[in-house]
Amino acid sequence: MEEKKYTSVRKLTNNPFLNLYEMDALTDGGRKFNYYFASRNKERDLPLYTGKVPLNGIVIYPVWKKDPDKLVMIRQYRYPLDAWIYELPAGLIDEGESPSDAAVREMKEETGLTFEPYEDGDDVFRRPLFLGAGITDETSTSVFGYADGELSGEFMEDTESIEVLLVDKQEAVRILGQERISLRAGLLLMNFLRMEKNDPFAFLKINKIQENIYGDSIL
Repeated sequence: MEEKKYTSVRKLTNNPFLNLYEMDALTDGGRKFNYYFASRNKERDLPLYTGKVPLNGIVIYPVWKKDPDKLVMIRQYRYPLDAWIYELPAGLIDEGESPSDAAVREMKEETGLTFEPYEDGDDVFRRPLFLGAGITDETSTSVFGYADGELSGEFMEDTESIEVLLVDKQEAVRILGQERISLRAGLLLMNFLRMEKNDPFAFLKINKIQENIYGDSIL
């Protein structure tokens, strides 16, 4: 069992969505130093206490159902940057929700569109992954599926400034090369650029990936 590399943790703020913690950390040589991190988790549910990977948020990969050569993206104003940034629809998972439930709700709130989660493929691509473990224990789970309906800002919160976009591959290349873009959106756009229109979620199928790498010999 690995030795614990901190002696105590203190909560420094008391906010409803995100809090700052100070840790009395230890170097490999045993020297003490202060380490700070942010968390969306309740204090008793911090992963450093529980050893578990929490479900915090989701990012949505919404293929446009009417034309699978397009992806629904958003351009959103972000206060810490005082700038607009290209992203995929995303949000937090409410208590009692599954990632798919949260994706359906967030898609409606942010874009006015309906969302149909894609349930096939391998679950390895639907695990919660840590966003930036150097500063936060927050995780994000990718939810894949089809978006449909009419674009609308009717359900958007007034704290959010969002422009909804339908992006084809040519525009995706431009965004990757020229615009401010979130890491989650950037990585998923790279998958979109390799997407096959007749099978837009092929990259979620382990067997198909193995075929492309090794051929039929392993099957």
